[in-house]
Amino acid sequence: QVQLVESGGGLVQTGGSLRLSCVVSLRPFSSFAMGWFRQSPGKEREFVAAISRSGGDTDYLDSVKGRFIISRDNAKNTVYLQLNSLKPEDTAVYYCAAELKWSDSLVVTQKELYDYWGQGTQVTVSS
Repeated sequence: QVQLVESGGGLVQTGGSLRLSCVVSLRPFSSFAMGWFRQSPGKEREFVAAISRSGGDTDYLDSVKGRFIISRDNAKNTVYLQLNSLKPEDTAVYYCAAELKWSDSLVVTQKELYDYWGQGTQVTVSS
């Protein structure tokens, strides 16, 4: 069964917004820190944002700070990434990832530390 399913990607103009969603079937969802990563052609997959189990800790890639917001709704088993003020350099496939945590500890940014991954959703920002 598919454990993480992203949606919400699309094509927008520079300055536009999108909201990505990731529905997670892993249980209990509240035991996982959640992250978003992205990958563009010819590039390594890079960290974008993460949120702790309770939502009390977040972290962002420097270039998206102030523009992107990560959030989660544990009652809906869903994590979101609000993308605002989009730029062409934000164009990438965005992946949702889950990290099992034994406590509500600080988030991590290294992709190799995440345990489960979605299949990605394409975000394209035109000039």
